[in-house]
Amino acid sequence: MSDWSDLTAALKGSLDKLSELLQSDAQLKAFTTSNAIDKAATFGIKSSGSDHTLLITVTNGSAKASTGTPKDALFTLSALPEQWEQHFKEVPAMPYQSYWGMFGMNIKQKGIEVLGDHTSFALWSHVWRRVLELTHDAHCGPIKEDEQAESQYDYLTGKYAYLEAPVWGRCKIFYEFSGEGKQQIVFLHTAGSDSRQYHGVMNDATMRKKCKMYAFDLPGHGRSFPSKNYLPGAHTNTEDSYVGIIAAFVKGLGLRRPIICGASMAGQVCLAVAIRHKEVGAGGTIPLQGSEYLNMERQWHDRSPYVNQSLFNPEWIYGMMSPTAPLANKQLIWHLYSAQAYGIFHGDLDFYFGGWDGRSRVASIDTQNCPVYMLTGEYDWSNTPSMSQKTAEKIPGAIHKAMPDLGHFPATENPAKFVPHLIEAIEHIQRVRADHMSIMRLGDGTD
Repeated sequence: MSDWSDLTAALKGSLDKLSELLQSDAQLKAFTTSNAIDKAATFGIKSSGSDHTLLITVTNGSAKASTGTPKDALFTLSALPEQWEQHFKEVPAMPYQSYWGMFGMNIKQKGIEVLGDHTSFALWSHVWRRVLELTHDAHCGPIKEDEQAESQYDYLTGKYAYLEAPVWGRCKIFYEFSGEGKQQIVFLHTAGSDSRQYHGVMNDATMRKKCKMYAFDLPGHGRSFPSKNYLPGAHTNTEDSYVGIIAAFVKGLGLRRPIICGASMAGQVCLAVAIRHKEVGAGGTIPLQGSEYLNMERQWHDRSPYVNQSLFNPEWIYGMMSPTAPLANKQLIWHLYSAQAYGIFHGDLDFYFGGWDGRSRVASIDTQNCPVYMLTGEYDWSNTPSMSQKTAEKIPGAIHKAMPDLGHFPATENPAKFVPHLIEAIEHIQRVRADHMSIMRLGDGTD
């Protein structure tokens, strides 16, 4: 077993390989090639308790490794020896798959700290993340990612519709649909993204046969137009605005008691929808990565005039995924988070980080009329499976299941692994509703 008390010594045998990867990696080259990089920038990586530091110096189109001390760096990523040991396992467990996960949100660990200039830490997040991945590859070999067959045909149809919704006002929203099954289901995207996250699920043959699927972009997100009440940079999301736009979509498209399914902030709103199911017209919810309440310390780099959100935002969420997810899917999530307007992500997190509070309300959910089946990817260090489980235990009749090999974006990371869990949840909701309808008919004395 390597002694990680000195990171440079633990990695000594792989530093030559790391130097090769720093020079040859196409992704790192894309991240570092810019004439705006007019002077060298150096950051460090080290074990706490030691000044022996792996230094990475970035210039236009190049990154090189050396050794030194934190004094030689703009900022240094520091962690306890045992934490680096976990990070450099062949396939790290949650939250050690990324430095952001180690740094912590709900999972707070002692010993993790960023030394030096925190703004520079945010500015170079895309570079230090990729360098850490290459360092892991140099030490352990590349992580074996799941394979995924490339689709030959797309079954989605996209349209625009005007909706009138509380808070938002009149909105021109973009939505897509697919499938010919009887069960209607509406998918909701995560904070600061759009419904392209669900293409893998909405193209799945089993799902198309079982369900009629819908997914829409919130106003001002993705391909939807901003609402008439929108001021650039001033977006915020609340329970009333969120539930209101979902209800407007269900009503506007004439859907009949669809299942509502979404992840992250959309997982939280699925619980709000279950509470307010009569108002929405929902017939069940599948919260992904959801819980009754999140109270976490917020960072403001995602709404900073000093930090490029199109680089920082996708980096902050990139490490919430399973490290074995197909690379193309992880890159899609990165792209979607890089593509949103200024302030959209931060405003959505107003809802995710404490804006939603169901602690005194989830126990009142009527799971006979609106069944709840919660699913949580095991690699999510933002909303962990244990958090979702504790919430499910407060809801009479609710079910929760943790999903192996999936993270914060299960529908996008690995649709092939996610769809069986989703179908199980759908069939549970259908059974509960059918049993409830049978009891209602018997109670009415009808056949």
